[in-house]
Amino acid sequence: MLFTHMIRTALVLGMFALISTWLVALTFDATKEPIAASEKRALLRNLHQLIPPTLHDNDLFADVITVNDASHLGINTPLRVFRARQNNQPIAVAIESVAPDGYSGNIFLLIAIRYDGSLLGVRVSKHKETPGLGDAIEIERSDWITGFNNKSLSTTHTKAWQVEKDGGEFDQFTGATITPRAIVKAVHKTLLYYQQHRDSLYKSNKQES
Repeated sequence: MLFTHMIRTALVLGMFALISTWLVALTFDATKEPIAASEKRALLRNLHQLIPPTLHDNDLFADVITVNDASHLGINTPLRVFRARQNNQPIAVAIESVAPDGYSGNIFLLIAIRYDGSLLGVRVSKHKETPGLGDAIEIERSDWITGFNNKSLSTTHTKAWQVEKDGGEFDQFTGATITPRAIVKAVHKTLLYYQQHRDSLYKSNKQES
């Protein structure tokens, strides 16, 4: 009887596990496309804010390559570079980058850089920072992220690419220094990456290593 009861219990638990797995898979399939569509809309909105259509005459979503440089871009996976051109002349790029040392993990960024190396702007595309503190990095919640506009390696000294608490010139948030510190560091590294690879970014039609 005990053995039969154990078998019956195992079968019931196995059935629950199968049903749970099926429900999770069904939910994932049902939400995958809407989530992807929502992320694309958010990306398009950020791209248009950073590189307005008046600045280019090409399709940013078509003129795109992927790059991989964990030391500068923060993560060891391919990231996209959207290229803006006017009359076939390079105007700007929007580089996906990651601040890996946010308070709650990776902070995903979109960093727009003019051909001359100056910043058009920065937007946060995804993060898990603390609501009410770290989420002030979102353009919808504060204008802090606009402090990067027009900055460049030539106009901002290396030591200035830090938050004020560390001796730099970028504001931090009251009670939340880690988040802005991580973003300032990531933006600086992305600018260094652009400085080293500018010509190849505009010319390449394939993934860079």
